[in-house]
Amino acid sequence: MNTIHPTAVISDDVSIGTGNTIGPFVVIDGPVTIGNNNWIGAGAILGAPPEVRSFPHPRNPGDSAGGGVVIGNDNVIREYAQIHSGWKGTTRLGNRGFVMNQVYVAHDCTIGDDVTLASSVLLAGHVSLGDRVNLGLGTSVHQFRYVGTGSMVGMASVVTKSIPPYSKAYGNPARVRGVNTVGMERSGIPAEAVAAVVAHYGEGADALSFDGLEEFGSLAEAFSQWRTHATS
Repeated sequence: MNTIHPTAVISDDVSIGTGNTIGPFVVIDGPVTIGNNNWIGAGAILGAPPEVRSFPHPRNPGDSAGGGVVIGNDNVIREYAQIHSGWKGTTRLGNRGFVMNQVYVAHDCTIGDDVTLASSVLLAGHVSLGDRVNLGLGTSVHQFRYVGTGSMVGMASVVTKSIPPYSKAYGNPARVRGVNTVGMERSGIPAEAVAAVVAHYGEGADALSFDGLEEFGSLAEAFSQWRTHATS
């Protein structure tokens, strides 16, 4: 069963699972798929047309609003956050995300699981975030950039280049300043793997390669995703 405030506006082509709470004045404009046990705060907007100058904005019922939005399970989406419909594909938010107030997620973004987006974070189109990424208050990410698994970006940063996994980055433009050791430890990554990543960054090794770290199976997927995004 869902709890939906009577002032919420939900259009056609919206699929909602169970256990969701949808607050006052929320607008959900399909195509949107929402999983289970999500909490969506007052004034949030899901599925607005992509902000693309050439996109034909819908004027009549049934007009396409884009490639849609898919929301997973157990997310918190706070007041006045906006998640726009895809343009070339679908905008996606994974599971257990914490999206704070006034966050902007543009078209075609892909956000992994257990991600935290602090208030007023701005994601331009086609941005991808790995699992357990944490973006600080007011951080902006340039279009098509990737922030790797387990990375933490400090408040008010401007991300103009992709950020490798498990790093700490901040500044304008954002630069890697170290390793997110606390985040790695909280994720249950073995101490020897954490130490190896710290040594890799400390040596100024080629962040595109991560050569020599493949033996740590717990990190293999993060490295694979980084190689894919960093070379695309």
